[in-house]
Amino acid sequence: MANDSDADHSVCGMSVAIDVVGGKWKLHLMWVLGEGPQRFGRIRALLPRVSEKVLTENLRHLESHGVVRREVFPEIPPRVEYSLTPSGIDLAAALRPLEQWGERRRDGLLDTATA
Repeated sequence: MANDSDADHSVCGMSVAIDVVGGKWKLHLMWVLGEGPQRFGRIRALLPRVSEKVLTENLRHLESHGVVRREVFPEIPPRVEYSLTPSGIDLAAALRPLEQWGERRRDGLLDTATA
């Protein structure tokens, strides 16, 4: 796995996590896949504002970091499912408190951003 980040990962473990889930759609994907295995079309339906290209890039990124598994089933037509790996499940659990923090502060933070 190549490291495209300028962050010094020896200083703070948070920078490692941010390199994995940072960006507009990766946290959304972690949330969607946290509900269980999903097919590409279902992910697109749940995240309609993400383009197919960007979705593919983000899934590949998460897969290359070992948090998402891509499974191709030998069927006709081919069926592909994405799911969290054990490392991805661990990461999703670590992200839950961040999600809860955002839920508790959603209204106030959104009001401040639009003011």
